[in-house]
Amino acid sequence: MIYLDYNATTPLAPEAFAEMRPFLERHFGNPSSIHAAGREARAAIDDARDRLARLLGAKPHEIIFTGGGTEADNLAVIGLARANASRGKHVITCATEHHAVLHACEHLQKKEGFRVTWLPVDAHGRVHAGQVAEAITPETTLVSIMSANNETGTLQPTHEISALCRARGVLFHSDAIQSFGKEALATPDFDALSLAAHKFHGPKGAGALYLRTGLTVERLQHGGSHENDRRAGTENTAAIVGMACAAELAGAAMESESARQALLRERLWQGIREAFPAAVRNGGPEHCLANTLNVSFPGLDGESLLINLDLAGICASSGSACMVGSIMPSHVLLAMGVAPELARATVRFSLGKETTTTEITTTIARLPAIFSRLQIAHA
Repeated sequence: MIYLDYNATTPLAPEAFAEMRPFLERHFGNPSSIHAAGREARAAIDDARDRLARLLGAKPHEIIFTGGGTEADNLAVIGLARANASRGKHVITCATEHHAVLHACEHLQKKEGFRVTWLPVDAHGRVHAGQVAEAITPETTLVSIMSANNETGTLQPTHEISALCRARGVLFHSDAIQSFGKEALATPDFDALSLAAHKFHGPKGAGALYLRTGLTVERLQHGGSHENDRRAGTENTAAIVGMACAAELAGAAMESESARQALLRERLWQGIREAFPAAVRNGGPEHCLANTLNVSFPGLDGESLLINLDLAGICASSGSACMVGSIMPSHVLLAMGVAPELARATVRFSLGKETTTTEITTTIARLPAIFSRLQIAHA
């Protein structure tokens, strides 16, 4: 099997599993218990919080552990909007955000009386800082723009957006779930930052929200006083420990892996173009994650293409793995101006640290037969 769907999820790093295992077996105490077993679990969580904070250039108390990236996004968007509603009820986001942000904003708009501005993007999927400046009003309290798009890999100008928000007294949250471990993140640029462990070789079911000191967030879950009274629920000790380990590994290899994967990505693109000259690249090579290649194949059916790739032993996707079963064209591509029929003929290839030159070469070699078979079927 050739796995080219790392933006959907990544395999658990062996080192992370090794650190997790004791907390799945011997050290099972509830971290809120005051006895020795509980203190042992609490110490592991505190250590993981310290490790993740160091990587982000943050303070340990600025890290809130969550059950994943979606929860981190929801807590940031809804929690910050509610906590600051007395100052204004206007939120700004982008049309190409992950649904964890889009649906959170839709909830605020439909159920809680907030006004939401959905910024458009250019043909490469980028928001321009000037658009944010024009959209900010005296009622604006929060801007949420992702650092890198999960479908196209497009990088947003977060540093420039951050400067605008700071100058206008508006909070800035970013969904960094795809970019963490692949691109350097300057925590001072953000008031809130969402992460998900399984995107950088950590376990599924673990995430984190960085929240700048001095900010309050309205909790979404009620029950206990966990995470400094910001997220109720018994912490998943093993997953949190694995997340911290995986984050350190990703940070250490980030520069070399980005360079290596960018070369493999470009080699794959050249092979696709040779096998299917009409292929269209979405997002472009500039301002893009090194591992992500989003390609439309005019005249083909995206679902049939994915099935044929799978039969050939190649795992890829049509976009967000959170939209399983959807027959709708990608909202990201539509926002970029891609025609619906072309958006439906799109495949996302995303590479990872286990991707080899041999795998890319093998993938390229298998493509002509796949394209030929599909073109005959659609003739």
